[in-house]
Amino acid sequence: MESGKIHLMKFSRRWQLLSYAESVLYALGIAILIYFITKNVLFGLLAFVVSLSVLLVIKKPWKYNLNTTSAYVDAHIAEASFSSGLLLQPENSLSNLAKLQRFKISEVLSKTLSTLTPPNKIKQAFMVMLGLMAIGLAIQKSELLKDVEHVFNNPENEQAIQFTATDSVVNRRIIPIITKQEIKIIYPSYTRKGISNTNDPNIGAVVGARIQWILEFDNEVSSVQMEQMGKVITLQKRKNGYQLEQLLSESGFYNFKFKNEEGVEFTSDLFSMEAIPDNPPEIEILGLEQYTYFDFSDSKKIQLQSSITDDYGLNDAYIIATVSKGSGESVKFREEKLNFKESITKGQKVIKASKKLDLDALKMEVGDELYFYVEAFDEKKPKRNVARSETYFAVIKDTVTEEFGVEGTLGVDQMPDYFRSQRQLIIDTEKLIKDKPSITLKEFKSRSNELGFDQKALRLKYGQFMGDESEMEEAPSVIETDEVGEDHDHTEDQENILKEYSHDHDGDNEHNLVPAQEADEEEDPLHEYLHNHDDPEESTLFEETLKTKLRKALSIMWDAELHLRLYEPRKSLPFQYDALKLIQEIKNSARIYVHRIGFDPPPIKEENRLTGSIKDIDNYRKNETKELDRPYKAMEKVVSRLEQFIQQESDFTEQDKVVFTTAGSELAQLAIDNPGKHLQVLQGLKEIENNTGRIMGNYKFVQKGLLSALPKAAQIPGAQERYTDEINLLFLKQLEVYD
Repeated sequence: MESGKIHLMKFSRRWQLLSYAESVLYALGIAILIYFITKNVLFGLLAFVVSLSVLLVIKKPWKYNLNTTSAYVDAHIAEASFSSGLLLQPENSLSNLAKLQRFKISEVLSKTLSTLTPPNKIKQAFMVMLGLMAIGLAIQKSELLKDVEHVFNNPENEQAIQFTATDSVVNRRIIPIITKQEIKIIYPSYTRKGISNTNDPNIGAVVGARIQWILEFDNEVSSVQMEQMGKVITLQKRKNGYQLEQLLSESGFYNFKFKNEEGVEFTSDLFSMEAIPDNPPEIEILGLEQYTYFDFSDSKKIQLQSSITDDYGLNDAYIIATVSKGSGESVKFREEKLNFKESITKGQKVIKASKKLDLDALKMEVGDELYFYVEAFDEKKPKRNVARSETYFAVIKDTVTEEFGVEGTLGVDQMPDYFRSQRQLIIDTEKLIKDKPSITLKEFKSRSNELGFDQKALRLKYGQFMGDESEMEEAPSVIETDEVGEDHDHTEDQENILKEYSHDHDGDNEHNLVPAQEADEEEDPLHEYLHNHDDPEESTLFEETLKTKLRKALSIMWDAELHLRLYEPRKSLPFQYDALKLIQEIKNSARIYVHRIGFDPPPIKEENRLTGSIKDIDNYRKNETKELDRPYKAMEKVVSRLEQFIQQESDFTEQDKVVFTTAGSELAQLAIDNPGKHLQVLQGLKEIENNTGRIMGNYKFVQKGLLSALPKAAQIPGAQERYTDEINLLFLKQLEVYD
């Protein structure tokens, strides 16, 4: 019995869907007709929504419920015996006879209801839709409603190109009107955006796109030109109008000019043309530390996860890995190009790429280092944009280090151990500050303390150049010499626990010592050439000024280490930068420059030598004229000329037109960076140039705008300074704004 009710519900749902489909077909036909008439997608969508809403209200598909379906079934299936309503009632409320009838009806409907079709007009709706499409297509081909299309495609609020006569006495009735304004943006093929049509003269497109203008007028015109940043480009004559196609390479402003049959010149407003650059790909490395260290027994594998995005599509991406072997002058590098595990499909805008770097597969050994980064290219033509990620490092630790050894007094290993540079400390400190919100307080303090230790090691390493043997020198012991030359140490009873670790320069050669009075009798001829450890200030090979700088750098390193130990890396950064600056100055000062070719003096005339004659010797004089760099000369001249126009002391001349054109090009460069501030001023300047706005109000507005656009003049030498408080300055600034 339940199967009969289920078939009844399916029939009701099918009836509703067919009714909805009828409404959609009718609405779709109306929308396509409106689109062919107006050539505007927005109006087509609006017509579809409105007509669909009206048809749904009229047809009411939701009214076909189970009760309506039951009545329809009773009227069209004789076997139902007008008893299909029993299927909608609860079974426990029916009598035995009714239950028997319900079972019978359920069996009948299960067999016959699937063959019954709900009442619908779906074929009629489909034919109506095709008819409306054919009517719209015929209207478009015959151009019967061309004026209507012009009204919809060129409304005033879409900034249709409007022209104004340069001669203000011309009757407006003779101004030609644009009947067709079509602007096509032909995007480069790699962007996959094809061709875009727009009616807005303010254009924004990617660099490399081609812009095509098509203008048609209701009357005959001649000499249609485009003015663009000081350049004049003539439009090509075509069958019904004029056409121009240009490559978009840089941002700027443009306007159109033309003459009618009577020779009257007309000009349009200024419109913007924005060249949007094609940005290089963006690479993000996910969840990988910049430095990774492995022991020899570890599984030396790195899982690299990256996310690469581009605005128009990627062309290729891979990993550049460089293996460093050896150290010092015997270091060797091997570079390899590694592909990602996923294949890079050209044109994808977002790629999730991964790669497992196996250091053993790269034939790396103990002590070797790996430097790797991700490099990605987009599809820009003719030259691709390239981007690369930060460089990441992987090192296999060398737990066994071979040190240089010598016998006796043959020599000393002077090679310094590895220590971090001040620049690396700055980078790590900045990274710690950046990572502070995402790490625990314990880890933050630990890393800050480790950086403080590295700063200390660096300070001690540079301290060796100043003669510092260690951080705290051991106090020298007092030695007495008797008559026979034997030494007696007053602290002999006390064990010197640092004896075997100290650098004892005197004790090693103790048997060769001579009495002090004998040493004082004769001056040591090698004294000034020896490396004297007794005086730290004399132990350095640097000159006095360099020693002062190095001592200052060491003092600053103390402060940097202090703040790192106090878990204040942000306060430590300024001291680290000061130390780095001093270290760089010391390095540059210690360099030695040698001329490749010696000085070759001119030959001396023996007959004039030692005569004392200065007859042919003239004083050296040099005359040089330097002009002040004034990049906005034309704008300055225009400000001066506008003041004369305001005072009505002069009239506009042909020479003024040249100056105003040059000033417009100078101001356009500023308007590209700040169009909201200078665009109206530039428009007013063009109106004065084209004789469409030579009125007193426009003169004052343009002059004020040019003055605000000009850079502030440098302070005049000899000008007297006077006290002006902040309130007075704000008051004067407000006067300039509301002048």
